[in-house]
Amino acid sequence: MGPWLCLLLLPLLAPALRAQQQQFMEYVERRLTLLEERISQWHDQSSRYSTELRDFKNQVLGMLEAAEKEREAMRAEAESAAVRVDRLEQEVDYLETQNPAPPCVEVDETLMDKQVATAKQRKNEKYTKLTDCSDTIASVRAMKILKRFGSASGLWTKDAAGSSEKIYVFDGTANDTVYVFPRMREFTLFSATRKAARIKLPYPWVGTGHLVYDGHLYYIRQQGLSFQVIKFNLANKTVVDSSVFPAEEQIPVFGLSPSTYIEVSADEEGLWAIYATKEDEKNMCLAKLDPASLDIEQMWDTPCPRENAEGAFVVCGALHVVYNTRLPSRARVQCVFDVSGTLAPEDASLVYFPKRYGSHSSLKYSPRERQIYAWDDGYQIIYRMEMKKKLEV
Repeated sequence: MGPWLCLLLLPLLAPALRAQQQQFMEYVERRLTLLEERISQWHDQSSRYSTELRDFKNQVLGMLEAAEKEREAMRAEAESAAVRVDRLEQEVDYLETQNPAPPCVEVDETLMDKQVATAKQRKNEKYTKLTDCSDTIASVRAMKILKRFGSASGLWTKDAAGSSEKIYVFDGTANDTVYVFPRMREFTLFSATRKAARIKLPYPWVGTGHLVYDGHLYYIRQQGLSFQVIKFNLANKTVVDSSVFPAEEQIPVFGLSPSTYIEVSADEEGLWAIYATKEDEKNMCLAKLDPASLDIEQMWDTPCPRENAEGAFVVCGALHVVYNTRLPSRARVQCVFDVSGTLAPEDASLVYFPKRYGSHSSLKYSPRERQIYAWDDGYQIIYRMEMKKKLEV
């Protein structure tokens, strides 16, 4: 096509081009208008959301401040309640001390003369003390719950006479393996027994009345209807001696611990054995043991009843019997029998243990540390005691 023809057609095409350009501009303006509207809507929504978020934040901060104030108020109320509970327990202890629980035995009027005569005769058979220890328990002032290990019933202790820091654990009331931890730290930190050595005994034990004393384990073995005290050397793992306990028709020594027939205890005077027989099935008996030969040096009939007893131990030549109830409550030392006659049973203080889980299956007194290693429903507990002179009671 020649240039002259293009010049002739240009005036005819110009209106069409201008119309298309106008339509394109209108389209672009419409799109820009829609975009501006959307930007405006987004801005309005963003501003509204920002305002709502700020209001929500202020509301949450207010709720947190109120919750913090309520928490502080509840903490103050809990501390106040704990103080009131402690004060109430002290008052209850005082009232129960002033009004001790009735004895767990029935008074038989026909036996009064016989009991008086027996008491007079027994006064002439007082024990000749080996030490000048004249302390008695004033109160159980503190306690420490170490952990929960093993069965509901068991025994844990240190050597009552030696300087060893080893921990000996008897899990259950019938077994033949003793766990030995090198120190308290290993026993406390590790729940498993991988840090413990194992001592397999030649005969299984029965009950929870065993004792570690001066490098030897004194434990109880049952043979038919009789019971043996086994003396086991912990160093060379051999039986040093054994002796059939010279008591006929033995019965469980504690009413609340039916598996324990003999409780071997240690104090400042040496070794003791607490037991019971059918001859006087209501009350406990006490015997002084020779730790070398296992011979019985002296025996006593005590006025301490077996009923509701959960454990016992000896301190400075005085038997302390701990009582509870069938439905576990608060343990208490309710009966004290002093073999030297220095402390009369009616003059002894009524001592309470802090209430915890259930009923003690063992209470082992350490004369070296003046504290008790207790096993309470699978929990291992240390009780620390305050002492006072017997003459001050």
